Amino acid sequence: MATARTVLVTGGNRGIGYAIAEEFIAQGHRVAITARSGEGPAGSLTVRADVTDYASIDAAFTEIEAAYGPVEIVVANAGITKDTLLMRMSEEDFTSVIDTNLSGAFRVVKRASKGMLKARFGRIVLISSVVGLYGSAGQVNYSSSKSGLVGLARSVTRELGARGITANVVAPGFIETDMTAQLPDAQQAEYKRNIPAGRFASPAEVARVVTWIAGDDASYISGAVIPVDGGLGMGH
Repeated sequence: MATARTVLVTGGNRGIGYAIAEEFIAQGHRVAITARSGEGPAGSLTVRADVTDYASIDAAFTEIEAAYGPVEIVVANAGITKDTLLMRMSEEDFTSVIDTNLSGAFRVVKRASKGMLKARFGRIVLISSVVGLYGSAGQVNYSSSKSGLVGLARSVTRELGARGITANVVAPGFIETDMTAQLPDAQQAEYKRNIPAGRFASPAEVARVVTWIAGDDASYISGAVIPVDGGLGMGH
């Protein structure tokens, strides 16, 4: 049995974040999630927070620390999309996605690092996307925010690596969530044609990679980008 840790998953009320929280709970960890609305899975502590507001993140951490002790594993998963072609993309479409997906991860990691530095232990996992390095038409804002997480993880690794802290990126491809379920069948089929595995992933397949990279067996891995995309990105 792995060491039971205090885990925070941001955006843990649905989709991949929900599955990640579920998997950590199943493995015996103390799990908190942040969400603007909705609840995390059974057995998790749900805390209201908005990753675009540092004061709300700080308050969320304080609440979690009071209940479970210092956060040892943080999964920065909260994210939004505002897809549109470059020529039609407003400045607000761009900056709001960056502020949530990239600056939001920075705020969460900065607050988490306080306790991790004191403990000389920490696991930081940033949830990116295959489009972070592969690119995607209509997602200049989203892919920029997701590729930015790679630089964040690698710089944090160089700063904090000697203190028992790792920082890694998990880059999912197409996952079976409410979001992909809404795509027209023809579009889903087209996407699957481009994926060597020929199918979308289940959220649990992403969650198990996250729990592994945050676990005892992966203590010497840091600054890595781990694709969970059925071969779609391949080296991007």
